Formats: sequence, C-alpha cells, structure tokens
Amino acid sequence: MTTKVALITGANKGIGFETARRLGALGITVLVGARDERRGADAVRRLREEAVDARAVTLDVTDPETVFRTAAWIDEEYGHLDVLVNNAGTATISRRRALPSETSLDDMRAVYEVNVFGLVTVTNAMLPLLRRAPAARIVNVSSEVGSIASQTAATSPLSTMPASAQYPSSKAAVNMLTAQYAKELAGTRIKVNAANPGFTATDFNDHRGIRTAEQGAEASVHLATLPDDGPSGILWGHLWTTEGDGDGGYGVLPW
Repeated sequence: MTTKVALITGANKGIGFETARRLGALGITVLVGARDERRGADAVRRLREEAVDARAVTLDVTDPETVFRTAAWIDEEYGHLDVLVNNAGTATISRRRALPSETSLDDMRAVYEVNVFGLVTVTNAMLPLLRRAPAARIVNVSSEVGSIASQTAATSPLSTMPASAQYPSSKAAVNMLTAQYAKELAGTRIKVNAANPGFTATDFNDHRGIRTAEQGAEASVHLATLPDDGPSGILWGHLWTTEGDGDGGYGVLPW
C-alpha cells in the first residue's frame, strides 16, 4: 500500500505545524512547506521526535520558482500527492491595523499575493500530482472573517468588530476560489474545501484568540481526511456565536 503524502504550506509553526503533526500521527508522510529553510528543518526535527514521517521543503507561495521546484521534487520522490493544505497566509505585511478607508494599497496587494495569488500558484502546480492520487483532498485554510454572512449576522461576534479591508476580503476570495475549484473538479476523486480554524491564538495575530493552535488545526485535518462520500465545495470549521458560551461546535459556515 502506497503511503499517503501531504504538503502543508506555512507549516513550520502555528496551525500549519499542528496540522502536520496531526496528519503525521495518522501515518501520513508530511511535507513541511516553509519559506525559511532553517525554520522548516527545525519543525521537521520536532515532528520526527514524535515519530512523524516529515520532510522539509523550502517553499514561498509568492515565489513561483520555489513552488514549481517543490512540485518537481514531489513528482520525483513520490509521483503523486494525496493532500494539499494551503495554509500559508498573512493578515497584514505592515503589521498595522487600519479601517477600510485608511488601508494601504501596498499592504493590501502584499496580502493578496500570499493569501490569494499564492494559493492559486500552489494549487495549479500541484494539481497534476493530486490527480494521480486515488482520492486527493485540497484544503484551503480560510476564515469566518471572509464570510459575508458571518460579518453581518447579529448572531456572529464578527458583526460588532472593527471593519478592515485586506484580510477579510482576501479570505472571501479564498472562499470563492474554493467553490470554483470544487466546480472544476466535480466528478473527479478530488475534494476541495475551505477550513475555518476559528479565532485562534498564534503568532499570526499576536496570540489574540480564544482557541489553541491544536484546536485551530482540527478543521484542516478533518477536511484532509474526508471519506469518499464526504462533501466538496464547502466552508467548514468552528462556529462562533453570540449565544451561550460562544462555542457553537463545528459545522458548515455560510459563504
């Protein structure tokens, strides 16, 4: 039986690292995508200490050359790819919060380069390998902040949070890309879904959040291991609500 292989971008820390750890614990070979070679190697060392079959790949989603080089290496080493988790992302490059009317266009373009254009670059490069797998899964790590319904519903805590432009709109784009890839690949054995980790405390948001990185990885792991009769073309993950203790469990979120 051929070992399953998963590529996770931005996997040297946070939700990406926990996703690699959880998939590795299931016996899947994990390819730890990281921009920084040293940090990727350190992440692999920590995973191997837990008996995870992990290998580092130097991959910057904004640098097509590194993406294509990674695809060629996976082809040579394994000949296929079972799971792609598009986890790499950023909320802001300038590290400055701003209202939509005060948004830096340079910052917004930089966010889109990572969250949107990087996702397309990686997905398109890996699709030939995913098509060779018996039943591949593509997981795009999105966010409830990209859900227009969640941003405007009275039952969502997001409706009262400050407005911003670049990150929410980039994740709305990720949601649409997920739907479009799922449409294209309907009828194949590849499932494409978007994961909502929930409001997770990591370096990504200066450790603000109500969930741990381990919890944040649960949605990605679930979607990466869907059975053959599982869904495709949905946004699935943690449900945050104004009711009760705010924890609505897991389920499908509105686009």
